[in-house]
Amino acid sequence: MTVQIALPIEFSDAAARKVKTLVDEEENPNLKLRVYVTGGGCSGFQYGFTFDEKVNEGDATIDKNEVTLVVDPMSLQYLVGGVVDYTEGLEGSRFLVTNPNATTTCGCGASFTV
Repeated sequence: MTVQIALPIEFSDAAARKVKTLVDEEENPNLKLRVYVTGGGCSGFQYGFTFDEKVNEGDATIDKNEVTLVVDPMSLQYLVGGVVDYTEGLEGSRFLVTNPNATTTCGCGASFTV
């Protein structure tokens, strides 16, 4: 069973639009953006993003603009109050997490410490 509750994490309009574009390009409406946290990176933890067709038991989901963001319960605890966003700039285009819990981040923003 999946959990659909008001989540302590936001899914920005920019990120949802980009996910919709990528899902449409793949022609697979079952794809969802999964954000997760793993150990490693230059600051201790790092964010990861992948496309997944499955929603596992205990996963939290956010539906926006016809697409879904999925977060596993272990990762969610590190993302409370954060925003999953998408940016295009000099560093290239990428999904990112703005995380108020991060006390230290690396230069690329993909790694953090709590």
